[in-house]
Amino acid sequence: MKISMQLQYAGGFKESAARVVDLEKAGLDMVWVAEAYGFDAPSLMGYLAAQTETVEIAAGILPIYTRTPTLLAMTAAGIDALSDGRCVLGLGASGPQVIEGFHGLPYDKPLTRTREIIEICRSVWKRERVSYEGKVYTLPLPAEQGTGLGKPLKMITHPVREQIPIYVASLGPKNVELTAELADGWLPIFYHPEKAADVWGDDLAAGAAKRPDDLAPLEVVAGGAVAICGPDEAQAVRDFARPMVALYVGGMGAKGRNFYNDLVRRYGYEAEAERIQDLYLDGKKDEAAAAIPDALLDALSLCGDEGYVRERIQAFRDSGVTNLNINPVGPDPVGLTAKIKEWVS
Repeated sequence: MKISMQLQYAGGFKESAARVVDLEKAGLDMVWVAEAYGFDAPSLMGYLAAQTETVEIAAGILPIYTRTPTLLAMTAAGIDALSDGRCVLGLGASGPQVIEGFHGLPYDKPLTRTREIIEICRSVWKRERVSYEGKVYTLPLPAEQGTGLGKPLKMITHPVREQIPIYVASLGPKNVELTAELADGWLPIFYHPEKAADVWGDDLAAGAAKRPDDLAPLEVVAGGAVAICGPDEAQAVRDFARPMVALYVGGMGAKGRNFYNDLVRRYGYEAEAERIQDLYLDGKKDEAAAAIPDALLDALSLCGDEGYVRERIQAFRDSGVTNLNINPVGPDPVGLTAKIKEWVS
């Protein structure tokens, strides 16, 4: 089992990158660099490539709408070259608020786009002349849509690897099925290890049945806050996550168009999910956070004494997680990371 961590920017990016150097020495296998509507992820990933030696540098995630498929391939290949083969291309659909609001692009056909982007990226990395006829992307552009001068081209430079790992952030049934079919890894948010099989088991099996023989088994990345502490401190750590969970479950999307709310409903919290969303959309954010069930917060984290944390690690492992994504909480995150690395090895 690997361990990974989301890069934190609270103290500044350069300071966070310096911490990654220490975490790398403690056994951190992979670091995730987010991109929402702040700084772009690839610039920060390139900086990390120059500062580190072994940790995998993962986009977590690049929205599929904001770049052409070939630019995604070029970007991943560039970071892979800078890092000597340590890039992971994390892809996801983001949401209509960001894509239509910040980027001004229609939020359409996420499944089709994801499939076609994966296929085009892998063609680019093999230095094939890119000729693709899809439902969303056609390369070269048809003559009637442009000048007619486009022609199939192959990448000028030679990528370090012909197949850079592609991880997909997905939650819905069809998207998870697609992930299990084509991606190298899966990034589910708010992962409940005891209920994962009930929610996604059929989707993962359907995708795996169509998975090409040349792809390795699907990697699964999930986890949560980690703290070794007493019960009162553990509750405080879990409570710290309430505003963020409320934001996603209550505010990330309108009624009927919130993927995270749908997930919590699938976990069996139908009434609670509806109440959280109603409160949040009414502007009652604190009440929405308070309405999140304690049992859900407990399932999404690894907080307690050493024995309990080790039990939670085993629960994630038993559910199929191959990469434990941790957020170490406490005075010594580097030491805690080293301890978790020892336990998962």
